[in-house]
Amino acid sequence: MNSPVSLGIDLGTSELKAILLDECGVVLAHAGARLTVSRRHSGWSEQDPQDWWQACLSALDQLRLERPEAFSRVCCIGLSGQMHGAVLLGDDDRVLYPAILWDDSRAVAQAEALGRDYPDFAEVTGSLPMAGLTAPKLLWMQQHEPQLFNAIDCVLSPKDYLRLRLSGERISDVSDAAGTLWLDVANREWFEPMVRATGLSLLQMPRLVEGGAASASLSQTAATCLGLPTGLVIAGGGGDNPVAAVGIGAINAGDGFITLGTSAAIVAITDHAAGNPASAVHSFCHALPNRWYTMGAMLAGASCLRWVTRLTGFAEEQALLDQVQAMLPIGHPVPLSNPLFLPYLAGERTPHNDPLLRGGFMSLGHDCTPAMLGYAVMEGVGFGLLDALQAVQSSGATVQACALVGGGARSEYWAQLLANILEREVYTLQGSELSACIGAAKLGFMANRQGQELLREGMPVKARYLPDTSLRLSLQARYRKFQGLLAAAKALHE
Repeated sequence: MNSPVSLGIDLGTSELKAILLDECGVVLAHAGARLTVSRRHSGWSEQDPQDWWQACLSALDQLRLERPEAFSRVCCIGLSGQMHGAVLLGDDDRVLYPAILWDDSRAVAQAEALGRDYPDFAEVTGSLPMAGLTAPKLLWMQQHEPQLFNAIDCVLSPKDYLRLRLSGERISDVSDAAGTLWLDVANREWFEPMVRATGLSLLQMPRLVEGGAASASLSQTAATCLGLPTGLVIAGGGGDNPVAAVGIGAINAGDGFITLGTSAAIVAITDHAAGNPASAVHSFCHALPNRWYTMGAMLAGASCLRWVTRLTGFAEEQALLDQVQAMLPIGHPVPLSNPLFLPYLAGERTPHNDPLLRGGFMSLGHDCTPAMLGYAVMEGVGFGLLDALQAVQSSGATVQACALVGGGARSEYWAQLLANILEREVYTLQGSELSACIGAAKLGFMANRQGQELLREGMPVKARYLPDTSLRLSLQARYRKFQGLLAAAKALHE
């Protein structure tokens, strides 16, 4: 059997995952390697790009050992990765500084300055300047590390550093570039005025391709290192959200999904650039040509549940979830007096655009239990997603039934709670935790002029959750209280 196999690589924040996908869309093997984040100062978030490459080598090693025959049939490679990170390269491709990640908030003042000095640019770039996006980070570098800044020869997004190691080429794709604030999103090309506004030139930007285009080929050095043939085509790939959309089959206007991983987002696919920068709604390029997506993004999602699990002394999230389900069954209204949670552990993006916002519990009493806190956290993330949903709809995008992907999708309780809060059908998918890897592998096939029919295929539905209308009034009352806490949270850092 000599049918072709695509290698899909997804560089996340906490893990790099890799899969082998065959022409029929079957995942033949998957592997992962954990990653850690360095937080040298409050609000900083960094990783060493060399760790990404080592994680890539480790994951591919696992695949080769587990399925040597399938690994020998790899004919193409697709890439997906965390967006908005800044990898700074010298003229010899050496990394000059740790990669500054998407949830790093050091560039608050620089983002504010870009918004103040260039107020009209947001309509072109698809987003307000935010500390988490790439461009303000470079302005911070210029002001705080001028010698290093002057040595920069190129700025790459995280997954594009893996491409550099695989091929020796400095290339990005339009979906990842859309998250930098340097792209003219409607025209899918670099926006030179914003590049210049951050002290850079177009010569320091990588070449751009579409996500399913052939971008580069596997170098002799990397091929020898990985045990793969020289010259394998590497697809443009894309940012994690648009590539996950390709993975689950969200490729046409009107498709939508919720991602509930370390961060969280509501994504609506469109056939034109349709954002609402004033409400911190992003309009970004999809990983497929002539497609865009509108997104409301939260900086903390399922990571809030991980945090409260540690805080309450549980060994794993499921143990806390079991207590929540026992004490606060999903079909019963939760008392108005139950604690509320603001999910702003890393600041917030949509709709508040405030990286200095911080999370908190309110309405705690002597009678509070870990279960009550666990419920409040899941509900608080749900209310944050409702804020984001309303902002996305204000851009004119439509959001109907939503697929739920990411680690948070493993909890049936949380999926039903989100359906109740958002008043939308929410459905989970078989294998969605690998959606970005699968999307990357599909783009690999596209770049190799194969697998067009795979694009139209989604993933099998695992379960459907319909809103429970009997809980609408109690949830709306709790949401009003949640909204009322925002002013106090903002006042703490103003």
